Amino acid sequence: MSCGRALNEIRTRLQLWLAARSHHLIRWNSALSLLTPTRLFKCLSDDTRLVLMLLVHAEGELCVCEMTYVLQESQPKVSRHLAQLRNCGLLLDRRQGQWVYYRLMPDLPSWVLPVLVAAAEGSKHRMAPLLARLATMDGRPNREC
Repeated sequence: MSCGRALNEIRTRLQLWLAARSHHLIRWNSALSLLTPTRLFKCLSDDTRLVLMLLVHAEGELCVCEMTYVLQESQPKVSRHLAQLRNCGLLLDRRQGQWVYYRLMPDLPSWVLPVLVAAAEGSKHRMAPLLARLATMDGRPNREC
């Protein structure tokens, strides 16, 4: 490949990456601006979504495979719920190789974290065995710093 052709290929790929990143940031900002208490409680009204949020809140970041292991649910079911939480503006995802990781949206409104803390406190008896199960998972993927 010639030097000029390689530079054009790099330029094209960077433009595509920047366009995708820009779209993701626009979607992220619009989801946050729509987050109201009613929307939060609707998003967390499903038991699976609430447990997923509490797991991510407790661990900081989790891979889809870790969540499917803990919940003993199918990957499509877990991924569907995670997509709903992402669309609500509660979770942010990132890809690392073959893995997709989820974490809390970094700029959640200040009133959301106390709600999650209260939900975690009220769900201690339920979350303890799930977190213990997670701790025993073999082959957990390594996260980049």
